[in-house]
Amino acid sequence: MWNIGLPHWWEFVARATIVYLFLLVLLRLTGKRQVGQLAPFDLVLLLVLSNSVQNAMNGGDNSITGGVILACTLIGLNWLVGWLSYRSKVLESLIEGRPIILVHNGHIDHRAMRSVQMTVHELDAALRAEGCAGPEQARFAVLENNGHITVIPRPATETAAPGAEPASGK
Repeated sequence: MWNIGLPHWWEFVARATIVYLFLLVLLRLTGKRQVGQLAPFDLVLLLVLSNSVQNAMNGGDNSITGGVILACTLIGLNWLVGWLSYRSKVLESLIEGRPIILVHNGHIDHRAMRSVQMTVHELDAALRAEGCAGPEQARFAVLENNGHITVIPRPATETAAPGAEPASGK
């Protein structure tokens, strides 16, 4: 129960580090939408993915000691990556990416939408959640690094139909 199955404790650290970095790169390549906005199939993928790399990390060891070493290593790596990305803007950009403008002055940027694999239906839903009936009512819609879509609405005077008088506050 307490005796580890691998010859050296540092093998757990090395295995966890390799798997952690591999998954960090893999998840970064799939895009921020995949990580920030979990659909049911995304959650299933993450659960299956964690199970698939378990043996690569523990080398067949089922000891409590091995599990504790792996858990501490993963938490330490996660803290280290957070600290390094805080200290280095270049590393932050590589790990977290940059916000992407999806709507600018009421116009959808379809190239940006394709690059993040987002459908117009998903964008419309995010716009409605922020109180905009459609892209024409948004000055900006930005896909943030965390997967959330921030919407800055256009003033009502900018979205009024041509020739229509702006609504008065009376």
